Amino acid sequence: MATIKDVAKLAGVALSTASYALSGDSRVSSKTRSKVLEAARQLNYRKNGFAMDLKRSRTKTIALILTDLSGPYYSELIRSVQEVALTNGYDLIACSSMGGRDSTAVKFLREKRADGAIILAPNIRDEVLIETSGPQFPIVVMDRPLCSEFLVNVLVDGEQGGYTATRYLLENGHRHVAYISGSSDSYDNHLRYQGYLRALAEAGLEEQSKWRLSGNFVREGGYNATKMMIMQGALPTAVFYGNDEMAIGGLKAFEESGISVPDDVSVIGFDDIQLAEYVNPPLTTIRQPKSEAGSLAAHLLFQILGGESVKQSYMLTTEMMERASAGKSKVES
Repeated sequence: MATIKDVAKLAGVALSTASYALSGDSRVSSKTRSKVLEAARQLNYRKNGFAMDLKRSRTKTIALILTDLSGPYYSELIRSVQEVALTNGYDLIACSSMGGRDSTAVKFLREKRADGAIILAPNIRDEVLIETSGPQFPIVVMDRPLCSEFLVNVLVDGEQGGYTATRYLLENGHRHVAYISGSSDSYDNHLRYQGYLRALAEAGLEEQSKWRLSGNFVREGGYNATKMMIMQGALPTAVFYGNDEMAIGGLKAFEESGISVPDDVSVIGFDDIQLAEYVNPPLTTIRQPKSEAGSLAAHLLFQILGGESVKQSYMLTTEMMERASAGKSKVES
């Protein structure tokens, strides 16, 4: 059985460098890490009982790596992936990517402690996913378009969804539409924002910077961003929130300030989480196929593990869900 000394020798690096590279230590450059990992693959080197190469035995486990394990959006996704995994006789391990390059999730990927992975974690770098994917360790990525031989993309057309939401408000007479954004590093947030800008541009309108605030995709963030917008005065007549969690926080902020939704301001979210239709007023939102996307990602992973060929990229569509939180503008344009 090969040792780490053999790996270091084949890669032409110091023993300590090989150790750092195999552990995913950030002190090792991407180029050196790739060289060490390739040497490990060639030598069939195994670390801590887990395969570091592409010829290891199956673990009958798949991994689902998410930015956060809490919240209704992630719970629906986990459930859909788990159902497919169980149907195929596999276990599912879900873990958070908190900590970025030094996270347990990255270490988990580098040591290949599962037979494949589904990723919805923008803070895991592209290079990590490209380096760790392989013919025996496929990866399905759900949060960015990423081209590599052993990577498959399952994406949602968020740009069209953002456009649809904003266009709906414009068609209802709103000319002052705010956008509460999610995380700055989120590909999904970028797409929704681009759709918002496209709809404004088509209507001959420009974004007003005072009406673009960040809520970081969490309920408290939406609440705080809305409170700040209210304190500025001169409210918009409508607000498009980058997800439902932020929109629900916004509804609470408006209620506390005596601002009626939708009489004084219309509100639209994005996701269509289960809670959306139960808040007061029920939330108008853009439904994205959460369960369908999770199920598709898992099915694709098992198809690849079974030796089947799949396309490299899949795009799912969104749908407008009209409820009571958005209506016609009462301000003359």
